[in-house]
Order: sequence, then structure tokens, then C-alpha cells
Amino acid sequence: MAMLLRKLRDSASSLKQRSTTSSSSSRSHPSPPLPLPLGSFDSLPTELLLKIIRLLDPKQVAKLCIVCKSWRSLVSDNQLWAYFLQTYQPLHFDSILFSEINLTSGYPLPIFVNQTPRVSFKQVYGQRERVPPAVIIDGGSGYCKFGWNKDERPLGRTATFLEFGNVETPIYTRLRHFFGTVYGRMKVKPSCQPVVVSLPLCHYDDTNSAKASRHQLKEAICSALFDMNVPSVCALNQATLALFAANQTSGIVVNIGFQVTSVVPILNGKVMRKIGVEVVGLGALKLTGFLREQMQQSNIYFESLYTVRTLKEKLCYVAYDYEAELLKDTHASFEAVEGKFTLSKERFQTGEILFQPRLAGMRAMSLHHAIALCMDHCHSADLAGGSDWFKTVVLSGGSACLPGLAG
Repeated sequence: MAMLLRKLRDSASSLKQRSTTSSSSSRSHPSPPLPLPLGSFDSLPTELLLKIIRLLDPKQVAKLCIVCKSWRSLVSDNQLWAYFLQTYQPLHFDSILFSEINLTSGYPLPIFVNQTPRVSFKQVYGQRERVPPAVIIDGGSGYCKFGWNKDERPLGRTATFLEFGNVETPIYTRLRHFFGTVYGRMKVKPSCQPVVVSLPLCHYDDTNSAKASRHQLKEAICSALFDMNVPSVCALNQATLALFAANQTSGIVVNIGFQVTSVVPILNGKVMRKIGVEVVGLGALKLTGFLREQMQQSNIYFESLYTVRTLKEKLCYVAYDYEAELLKDTHASFEAVEGKFTLSKERFQTGEILFQPRLAGMRAMSLHHAIALCMDHCHSADLAGGSDWFKTVVLSGGSACLPGLAG
């Protein structure tokens, strides 16, 4: 590597001498301009030279732009910087490509994209190196998760902003206390990083009062954060962010929340409330409660609901064929804080109440019927997005991670 850099330095000095010589000779014998050489690397094929450059750090490669125009042209190769993005940010490359193609135009998103825009990966890499990491605050009806956009998992969790203060406490005051708690636990100054806030799905209908409530909540969130000197704020609902995270701009998002499950149609990044958001009165809390009831019938009791939730996350799944699963031996154990627990039919019966709510003694629409109903409404609406935009279904929420649910 040191030898490579030394040759680059020698190349720059030799280029300087050549340019001086050519400028003096051109006064007497003008000649057509020739492409600037690469010095000691002239004899190497471009493909081989690019492979050598890939061994360098991206910051060192960027410095080669000042050597000469030939080096600047060489190290501006789009595939080279796509390689750097895939190597240094491998978990996010697909999302980077999706956002640069679909989201850079801003909101509202274009309905039709005539041709895929050319993405300068060198420019994208430079922007991402300059922009500080963003704080992610995922609000919910059960609890809130927070962390960094470059991390795979949340840094921590806290109560929702509704639990800060009491009924008489103004929403702005609650939000200031809530955001102050989040930044305090993250040990970061609000003025240092941009923030992305996912808004909980609420006020589902398209009435004027529902629109006013959504607007009021977003205004209060932005006001509280800007008063804390946050440089920039992006506040979007959870369903839209989940769709973007799946590299889609249109589709149906099935969000299994803490208390309810929402089936949300989204076209070009906009929630189509005029079509209708289907709401099923079943959420993660009901699944956990049902599992606890089933285990109590087997004389197994818990000191904490956290243990039940852990067992749900570690052992439960959704059966492909519920009746056939009843005939199988499905015993499995897990060592929790309170001891070792063994589950059998409870493992798949817990998730089955999403499709058969009557198993939990509930009169509610099943999840698959709610999705089918939403698709029928989308098809009947006959919107400009075509006839296939609603056939993409994205699952979101913690309970959506149950094995077998997506299949």
C-alpha cells in the first residue's frame, strides 16, 4: 500500500514536469491536446488499476482527484463507489439505492417514473460521510423504542409520551419531557443530530376532525423538537416508514401494534384513507395475554408479563396448517429468568388467534379477511397507480416476526 501511494506521488510530480515541458514546446509547435497520462500506471489496464484502487480507503481514493484530470476521471467510476458503499455500508446498500431513486424528489412522490435516474454513488458516499447519524424515535401505543439509524437494533425503550404527565398536562409539555428523557438516555445533545420520528397510527378515518388531530400532533412534535434546537425533523407514520424500509413506495402495510392491528393501503407514500384503513382489535398485548391464560390453565403462573412476552418471542410460531399441527408433538423449552418453561400447543395457538379470534373468545375480523377486504377496496377504487400496487403486502410490528406468519 505504501509503495502504491509512493508511485502516485511520483506520478503527480512527473505530470508536473511533463505539463511544464509541453507548455514550452507548444509555443513553437502547437499540437492537438492529448489525454493526461497516469504516470507510472500508464501500462496497467483500467480494470486492473480499478482493482488496485479498491484496496485503498475511500478517503485516500477521493484524494486522488487532485492529482490530475485523468486520475479524477478514473476514481469517479460509478461502480467503484458502489463497491465502497456495499463494502462499508453492506446492510444499507439496497435502502440507499431505493431512497436515491425513489425518495430524493421529496413529497409527494411522483406517480410514475419514466426512467430510472442515474445515481452518482461517489456523491452519495460523500453526503453520507458528511451527514451525522440520525436519531430514530419509534413511537407506539405500548412503549417507545429509540436508537441510531446506522444500528441494526434499538438502543433502548421507554414509555410513550402519553404516559408523561397526566390527563391535564398539555401535549407540548408531555412531548418536551418525553424527548428530554430519550436524549438523556442516549447521552446525546439534541442540537447535534437530525431526528426521525415515527408517528403512531391513530385517527384512521378521513374526516376533518381526524385530519386536524393528526396535524395537531405533528405540529406539537416538531415544535417541541425545534425548541430543543434539533437541526432537522422528519415525522412520518409507522406504516409509511415500514413500507419504505421494505424498499417499496406502494402497497398494503399490516402493522401488528401493541393493542390493535392495522391494515393500511399506501399509494406513492401516501396513506389512502379514502379507501379505508382496516382495524382489527387484536394486537401484541392480546397475544401475550392469551399465552398467559393458556399456561395458567396448565397451572403455570408468572410473576412478570415480561417473561410471557419473552416466551412468545422465543417459542411461538404460526402453523401453516392448524388442524394438522394439532396432531404433532410440538414440545419446546426455554430457560427464562424465572426458570425453565416448556410449551406445546400453546406455541402455535397463540399466533392462530390472529386468524381465528374465536379461539380467544373474541368477536373480531380475522387478519386474512381484513387484508382481503382492503385489497377489494383498493381494486374497486381504480386509482392511477395501476392494478398491482396493492398486491405488495408488508408486515410490521414485533409480533409480525413470528415464524410462519409471512409464509
